[in-house]
Amino acid sequence: MVSVVVESGEKERREAAIGGHVLDLLGRPDLPHQVRVRHLWDGRYRVNVLIGADGAFAEIAHSYFLSVDDDGNIIESAPPLRKRY
Repeated sequence: MVSVVVESGEKERREAAIGGHVLDLLGRPDLPHQVRVRHLWDGRYRVNVLIGADGAFAEIAHSYFLSVDDDGNIIESAPPLRKRY
């Protein structure tokens, strides 16, 4: 078993890159929004796009399961990412 340690700054940079790539493909909603990126395992992430001004009451508008490379570029998405905004 190989154990990989990712520095905190690297993790944040990768998650920000993934969120940016999702919004580049999806488009940016006119409403207040945020993107939450959660690392699951080995290059796999869950990305939720939330719509709403308050995080506590925001609605998940889109949710994706992604496979990404080391730079945060999207290799595969389920469901497929497409322009919505």
